[in-house]
Amino acid sequence: MAVFASGTGSNFQALVDAFQAGPAQYEGDIVLLVCDKPQAYVVKRAEAAGVPVACFTPKSYLSREQYEEDVLLKLREERIDWIVLAGYMRLVTPVLLSAYGGRMLNIHPSLLPAFPGLNAVKQALDYGVCVTGVTVHLVDEGVDTGQVLAQRVVLVEKNDTEETLAARIHAAEHELYPAAVADVVAGKLSPSRL
Repeated sequence: MAVFASGTGSNFQALVDAFQAGPAQYEGDIVLLVCDKPQAYVVKRAEAAGVPVACFTPKSYLSREQYEEDVLLKLREERIDWIVLAGYMRLVTPVLLSAYGGRMLNIHPSLLPAFPGLNAVKQALDYGVCVTGVTVHLVDEGVDTGQVLAQRVVLVEKNDTEETLAARIHAAEHELYPAAVADVVAGKLSPSRL
């Protein structure tokens, strides 16, 4: 697996912890971090975990497609079977989608189809919902529109702020994502089995 991340990498860390030292159900190896921000903290996490890092700077490419063609070359070189997006803040183009359709996962901080895109926690609070959560889904050409694979509910408390709700959502992500990824990779969870 290759994990794609752009930020601090808390979901990357949860995945690495589960797959490197977790129970036997976590079959598979995270063999690469792909990062579009070379200064992101996730790079330090990967180095500490002994996971090789491939950093690409999108602004040095003429197009998103050209950027992804270089990424795809690296994925093929490393013989990557699965892509796991973990806080990767770029829209994926058909270059990667055509090569990894049905083998690219993402986690989103809401119960999709509710509150797709950016600022999902703020969207949930602004709307006034009583529950929100996290969703693991396949990546397709839309924004958070791929087939749902797993979800976990997170209750919205009366005095929640964006920060307090986000903290509970992150905790749910860190539990759900590694388990869902392990089940998908092992063939125990697929869209056809929902």
